[in-house]
Amino acid sequence: MESAVKFRGSWLSLDEARAAFSEGTGRGVRIAVLDSGIEVNHPRLQGLRLADDWYIVSSEVKLEAKSGDGTDVFGHGTAVADIIRQIAPEAKIGSFRVLGEQLNSRTAIIREGVRQAIDRGYHILNCSFGCGVKEHVLQYKDWIDEAYLKGIHIVAACNNIDFTIPEWPGYFPTVITVNMAKGGAGDRLYYRPGNLVEFAACGVNVSAAWRNRETREVTGSSFATPRVAAFLAKVLSVVDGLHPLEAKTLMIRLADKWTQEIRASNVACSD
Repeated sequence: MESAVKFRGSWLSLDEARAAFSEGTGRGVRIAVLDSGIEVNHPRLQGLRLADDWYIVSSEVKLEAKSGDGTDVFGHGTAVADIIRQIAPEAKIGSFRVLGEQLNSRTAIIREGVRQAIDRGYHILNCSFGCGVKEHVLQYKDWIDEAYLKGIHIVAACNNIDFTIPEWPGYFPTVITVNMAKGGAGDRLYYRPGNLVEFAACGVNVSAAWRNRETREVTGSSFATPRVAAFLAKVLSVVDGLHPLEAKTLMIRLADKWTQEIRASNVACSD
């Protein structure tokens, strides 16, 4: 990474970890936003220069990565980028458009977008989506395992109707999977054991950039996920060489305990 190294991950005290969490800016960390594109001329993204801008298309015989034009076909990716920049302003963001105009996609397209991001050396993959097709689980496992072995961090969203419904990439233990918190402070991370969706962050009624230079109030785990990706980027910009499982353990140590007061609509009252 380009930033100055203050700590080695394995030697961190809790106080040092908290300092990294609060003081990091994301400098030297590359975040791949696998989404619907990013509208680079949005007023809330002034000064943003994408490290990469690609979109994946399906030809008759194969998938191809083509150069993007700084647009977003839905608005979702622009919101994600806005949230990341608010928290980790010096992180480098790359746009890999794998979601379509209705936020639809194919597992093969997502896989190719991930392949492009991995090959270009990104540290964090922000995956504000989920696939619940059981027959596709091994196709997700393939690149999730590769990212893990290469030290690449995956931060993913969960199901917005019921967070206990398995979806991928979120339902893998090497992934940092995030739910939305209602009323939680924007600079706080919450931990909830007992499910593969272990983390939560502010994701209800969030003001964020949208396509066509709009600003919207958005709700969903999709918008809590980039918050946690940005938190992680802050830590990685200060702490050198954190393996994905080390990072996940560190985030658990830094998180506040989940409480019923921040329960979102996709969590049953009895949970």
